[in-house]
Amino acid sequence: MSSLPPRAGRRCHTPLNSLHATVYFSPDYAEELAGLGVENPRAAYFAGRAAAMGAVGPGAVAASFYNFRHGLIAEHLPAVWRTASPEAVLAARLRSVDTTLRRLLGEETLASDEMAEAARLALRATEGCTRHARPLYAAHADLPVPEEPHLAYWHAATLLREHRGDGHLAVLLDLALDPLEALVSHTATGKGMAPGWVLTTRGWEQSDWDAAAGRLRERGLLGADGELTEAGAALRTELEDRTDRLDLAPYELLGERDVARLTELAKGFVVTAALAGGFPADLVGKG
Repeated sequence: MSSLPPRAGRRCHTPLNSLHATVYFSPDYAEELAGLGVENPRAAYFAGRAAAMGAVGPGAVAASFYNFRHGLIAEHLPAVWRTASPEAVLAARLRSVDTTLRRLLGEETLASDEMAEAARLALRATEGCTRHARPLYAAHADLPVPEEPHLAYWHAATLLREHRGDGHLAVLLDLALDPLEALVSHTATGKGMAPGWVLTTRGWEQSDWDAAAGRLRERGLLGADGELTEAGAALRTELEDRTDRLDLAPYELLGERDVARLTELAKGFVVTAALAGGFPADLVGKG
């Protein structure tokens, strides 16, 4: 039994993950990748997030990213590696993280004791992560920890994000939610990506979305109105609770007091980033 309050790890993960994600919405990231010759935004995303695994092809990325259409990935990988090596992409990504966080959080925050404390706590939590059956986490865990506190904090947030994400995919498989069913059901909670963003970024068509919704209705998980049924809501709750259990170790290692402190610090950084325009306004929602 966990010594932490219920969902304490998830509450900490959420703002950590959100700050991790800012780089992929950042014009600084697009500019850095374009400087390497990678101008297509989908190619840039796949390259940046997959580069820690090396010059992988579409199969490895489809498996580890889960909810992107394989055909979309194959349009860009492995071709992108002929334009920019994984090492060059990782360096460009870290430069864009630096520029993005300086713009969103400000120099004073980056140089603050609070940022140094957050980096220390987040890195300590990563010591509880495990590599087995977690390919994206394991690949990123082999990267060096940046020296500057804000970059070290982003690195740690990335490790914790991918560690939880890898476990989440295992639970999705066990609950028999395929990539698009996972997205449709998440959107139906009101906390997932808006359908327009899914179709634009994940490579699916409206007909794919409608078919996935149909499969969920056949299982009694989604109503005719597009809302989750009682069974659907229960399944999503089970999904997150089981993901919590698979992701418990980093936060157990940190302990209740430090988890609460890291959550407080992480929330403050994310609120500042959001107020500075770090996230698209229409990213989340059912419509």
